[in-house]
Amino acid sequence: MKAGWTRALRRDNLQMTGKLLVVVALMGAFGYALVPIYRHICEALGINVLSQVDRAEVPKNTQIDDSRWVTVEFDANARGPWDFKPAKNFVKVRPGELVTVNYTFRNKQDRVMAAQAIPSYAPMQATAHFNKYECFCFNEYTLQPGEEKEWPVVFVVSPKLPKDVHTITLSYTFFEVAGKKLAESKAESRT
Repeated sequence: MKAGWTRALRRDNLQMTGKLLVVVALMGAFGYALVPIYRHICEALGINVLSQVDRAEVPKNTQIDDSRWVTVEFDANARGPWDFKPAKNFVKVRPGELVTVNYTFRNKQDRVMAAQAIPSYAPMQATAHFNKYECFCFNEYTLQPGEEKEWPVVFVVSPKLPKDVHTITLSYTFFEVAGKKLAESKAESRT
């Protein structure tokens, strides 16, 4: 009777382990797919300020608020062995003014890499008033060993920005796309 109970316990433990492995795999897949899912949901709901990079034209009747200045600070965070930085640490702009700032990225590794950037804004109330017309965010880039690229961010701070907001921080986190790194490593090991 004890042997039957032990077999049943082992079978139950194996089933539970299998279920937990499936949950872990699903969580990993969801985490990997989160950025594209986020982009599509926000675009469908019309709330994604970041998707404005798809606009073909810059508004022709932009009104510039000459009564005030807003400082836009630029921050760059890199998750990995590469250089990523803005050409300028900050600019002073008038709301409604079209501005371009470049970011540079250099792959310091001796291998090809795929990476992408995710932006964030501070303070949060400025997010709806920071309109980007050209941006490298959410696009995936492949860089060769030692390759350097420069990408522009073209934006307008809306004149409707609350008067008490004097500084906006645009921060990018640039990270390697893990799935691409793993796929390349496996392909190299086969050759």
